[in-house]
This record gives sequence, structure tokens and C-alpha cells, in this order.
Amino acid sequence: MRTGRYLVVLLGLLAFIMPQSSEAQVKSHNNDIWFHYFGKNMLSKKTSFSFETTMRYANGLSEKQQWFIRPSFDYQLTKTFIGSVGYSHYNTYVYGDPAMNKTEIPEDHVWVQGTYVANSGNFKFTHRLRDENRFVGVAVKNNEGDYEVDHYDYRNRLRYMFLATYPLVASNGVTKLSAIAGDEVFVNIGANAGKTFLNQNRLIAGLGYNFNKHHQVQLCFIHQYIWNYPNTIQESNPTLRLSYVTNFDL
Repeated sequence: MRTGRYLVVLLGLLAFIMPQSSEAQVKSHNNDIWFHYFGKNMLSKKTSFSFETTMRYANGLSEKQQWFIRPSFDYQLTKTFIGSVGYSHYNTYVYGDPAMNKTEIPEDHVWVQGTYVANSGNFKFTHRLRDENRFVGVAVKNNEGDYEVDHYDYRNRLRYMFLATYPLVASNGVTKLSAIAGDEVFVNIGANAGKTFLNQNRLIAGLGYNFNKHHQVQLCFIHQYIWNYPNTIQESNPTLRLSYVTNFDL
């Protein structure tokens, strides 16, 4: 747990420093709404198949921001550690003023992930580290003056998320309502990392309600910071995320 405490302190410092340390030339603000689904399906005592998808909107529901699908296979290595391998497909739209993209940008990921879960009293702490091998569409201007995706660049990105949950209301010894708080930081690494080390940061706070052991809904506020690849635009996006989470034993 001592290592976990150090990570939390470091994460808090990063969350405080990052929004103020960017050298982005232009700042953009969008009020976002995200609809999110995550389902975990147990295939055996140690293996599971997970599927995640989302539809994201910017500035209320007026502009499409992004959608993705993300299937993965997971293996329970120990009681506290899960290893995963997965694939993601994204489509990011033209949104905001100024807009980061000139046209819709597709993106494909192959990724590996480790998730460590620890309990301390009534708290549950989740540490998740994901290594994303990204193939990002690059738009260029054609002869007609319009932008279109010409090729794909390979980029490598690490994501670390810390999440704490705490039960607020229980019924017959089963948690019904929980508080959620955490942070997730995205960093660009490798030879094609772009002009900024930081790609995103997300501050997270919300509530989760369990209907039963199979179904949960979450309502979270997320403050999302995004730095574009050439580090010319920084987005600061207050976001409301509505999540539906399922957990089935197949």
C-alpha cells in the first residue's frame, strides 16, 4: 500500500501542474456529455471477455465528439492482479472552436493492460496501466482543398488510472451506492511522440448505484484536458459521463 500512496501523491501533483504547464498556443473549452457501456463476461474462473463502447458529444448534444469500441480478453493472474490484451477502434469528429481535427479521424489500437486492486478498510483502490500501440489516421489537404485521411502514423501511449471507491449506502450487507474518485493521465512515448509529453488528463468524481450484482449505473463528472499532437491547442472540457456496467458469469 505504501507504493500506492506514493502513486496517489504523484498523481495529485501531476493533476495540479499539468493544466498550468502546457505551452499550447490556443485554448478551447467544450461542455461534453458521454454515454458509456462496459460489460465483463466470465468465461471461466480466471478468464473473461470484456466489451466497452461509448458515444461522446461536445457542447451538450450539439456536436459529435468521438465514439469507440473496445473488446478485450482478461486473465486473473492473482487475487489482486488482472492482465488484459485488447483492441480499440476510434472515430473522432470535427468539434469545438477551434477544432483540433480538419476532418473525421479514424484510429486503431492494439494494447496490453495490467490492473491491480487493493482494499484498505472500506476503500477499494484500483491501479490500471495500459500500453496502447496506436495507428492514427493523418489528414492532408487534397487538390480540391479538402482534408482527407492519407495514411496512418504509429504512435505509442501509456495510460495510468487511479480510482478509489467507497460504499455510502448498503442493504442487507450489500453495497447499493458508492462514491467514486480518481484521475487518469495519458502520456506520449517513443520516437513519434509529438510535441508534447502529455496527451490527456482526466479528473474523475461521481456515484455508482448497484441494482444487483449484475447491473450498475454510474454518473461521473470528468474534467478532461487534451493536448493536440503539435501542442498548438489545449482543450479543457467539463464532462458528464453516464455509464451502464454489467457483470455476467457465462
